[in-house]
Amino acid sequence: MGETLNSASAKEPRLLVEPGLAARVAAIAEPVLESLGYRLVRVQVSPQSGLTVQIMAERPDGSMTIGDCEAVSRALSPVFDAKDPVEQPHRLEISSPGLDRPLVRRSDFERHAGHVAKVEMARLIDGRKRFRGTLLGTEGDAVRLRRDDAKKDEQQEFLLPIEDMADAKLVLTDALIAEALKRSKAAERETQEAPREDEQDNPPNRSKKFMRTREKNRRSAQHEGE
Repeated sequence: MGETLNSASAKEPRLLVEPGLAARVAAIAEPVLESLGYRLVRVQVSPQSGLTVQIMAERPDGSMTIGDCEAVSRALSPVFDAKDPVEQPHRLEISSPGLDRPLVRRSDFERHAGHVAKVEMARLIDGRKRFRGTLLGTEGDAVRLRRDDAKKDEQQEFLLPIEDMADAKLVLTDALIAEALKRSKAAERETQEAPREDEQDNPPNRSKKFMRTREKNRRSAQHEGE
């Protein structure tokens, strides 16, 4: 990609970050992503297919195409060739966040106000760690959430400090899919273009992936929508 996606929001810090090996991968990947104008969402290391290192990224507006995933993979490959923190053969997967995405920045909670999310806290809040409900925006360094499982005599709304969250993600709902379709159609009308070739088989509720197998003497790559 010859032109970067320059935006101040590309450098908004993540408030929910990963530990251990995933954190070491993130430390290498994030500067490369930022130099291209993308944002790191999450790094996850799992035993899937032997060992899979998933790097989830997006443009500042929240979009990410298969073409973007492939561009990120090309940029990261030489960097990981030089200083890959994963010592054993593994599959490097670059993916979009998808609709039921992790929420890691303050702007994620603000952008998706009105939608349903699941939040797991690292410490007890009013005797519980898990919350599910409608996001009502942010207040300072906390997120206001209205529980969807609260009984009439129970507290309905909670302020959840972002720094105390262990995990947060959107819940896939009809309203979330409908909003994504609306945005997609609006974007097409603005550009007066048909959907990009790499997007035609990937509706908004499917994430995009580009995978590369990293071994000492073998490389292979493929892309898919999920």
